[in-house]
Amino acid sequence: MKQQKLLDIVAILKKKYKVTGCELIYKEDYELMVAGRLSARCRDERVNVVTSKLFACYSTLHAFVKADFAVLEKIIRPCGLSNTKAKDIINACEMIEMKFNGRLPATIAELVLLPGVGRKTANLLLAEIFHKPAVICDVHCIKISFRVGVCDTKDPVKVEKSLKAMLPPEESAEFCHRLVKFGREVCKTRLPKCEICELVEYCVFTKVKRNLKKVDNIG
Repeated sequence: MKQQKLLDIVAILKKKYKVTGCELIYKEDYELMVAGRLSARCRDERVNVVTSKLFACYSTLHAFVKADFAVLEKIIRPCGLSNTKAKDIINACEMIEMKFNGRLPATIAELVLLPGVGRKTANLLLAEIFHKPAVICDVHCIKISFRVGVCDTKDPVKVEKSLKAMLPPEESAEFCHRLVKFGREVCKTRLPKCEICELVEYCVFTKVKRNLKKVDNIG
């Protein structure tokens, strides 16, 4: 039941969004790791503005390892949480250089060892860099999966594993990218545009709202 609903939603969003993929701009593999860390609680558009300067200043992995903390922190400050993010970036690049011979590791288990890299970023790296099936479980993925009733939890790890079990592997990463677009344009957190939503027939959230309105009208 849930899987068929999910497959229907995959088809709808695939038709709606033909051009997909990661919106973070990068050239080198490690640059996507850096951009992914900066994207925590920050819009991709702002991250891309910051990294255009950042990657010009630090053009190699080793340059990040040897970065002056104060200078790096100042550059990335517009992304928020700059103190923590600067520490993580330097330490993660150092681990890549020392532990992984200068190359991003290619498994979730190894990627999450990098400071500041959680499962969301690790899955993004798997999909973008290594072209492996991955469920990139961000706030939009969690929110929409819960609202349409294909997942009955908002726990990121549980949502990731649940979707991974139901999605065709070749569709998983692209589906998550489409959810981001759909979440920004239609299924917004506070004011979802239910009146134009292509997923409204599957949406538990919308049905609850309708029932509440009926109760209000009766009262």
